Amino acid sequence: MKLLVDTGSTYTWIKRDKLEKLDVKPMSKWKFKTIEGKIIEREIGEVPIECLNERATTIVVFAEDEDAEVLGVYSLEGLRLEVDPTTKQLRRAGALLALNSSQNHLICGQI
Repeated sequence: MKLLVDTGSTYTWIKRDKLEKLDVKPMSKWKFKTIEGKIIEREIGEVPIECLNERATTIVVFAEDEDAEVLGVYSLEGLRLEVDPTTKQLRRAGALLALNSSQNHLICGQI
């Protein structure tokens, strides 16, 4: 499946019928703010993705008929890919940012 890369979209959006054909099940329903400022609700799920020989699991939004299909930033970062600002082409990202200090983070829960 080919998707337009949209660095303005946090998540990847794929039409509901395509996800259902792939047997992707909704996990939850989230609220999203459109570019026009409108609040909409869409179901989300998780899917394996591959691009430029990189593989990851990512969150995907069940896009409705009026929604565009795009590959969002969350998926790009999970694949360790980025958009080259000069050529506008996808490329492998360099070194990833690592958290080196336990002083500067908040623990949100226990495992």
